[in-house]
Amino acid sequence: MKLYRFLSEDDTSAFCHKVTDALNKGWELYGSPTQTFDPVKGIMRCGQSVVKEVPGTYTPETKLGEH
Repeated sequence: MKLYRFLSEDDTSAFCHKVTDALNKGWELYGSPTQTFDPVKGIMRCGQSVVKEVPGTYTPETKLGEH
């Protein structure tokens, strides 16, 4: 099955670490990164889609972060 996740975080090194961790667990980048302004926090936020092929059958109970 193909899994999809959207990673997001404040525009700090924490975002890069989150994406790097996913890549090192076998996830692959999917599309371009995004940035948007969070008016409530007054900061920029980043996002990146990632995908991964794993054995099994998808169900809504699938824990994406555990793969």
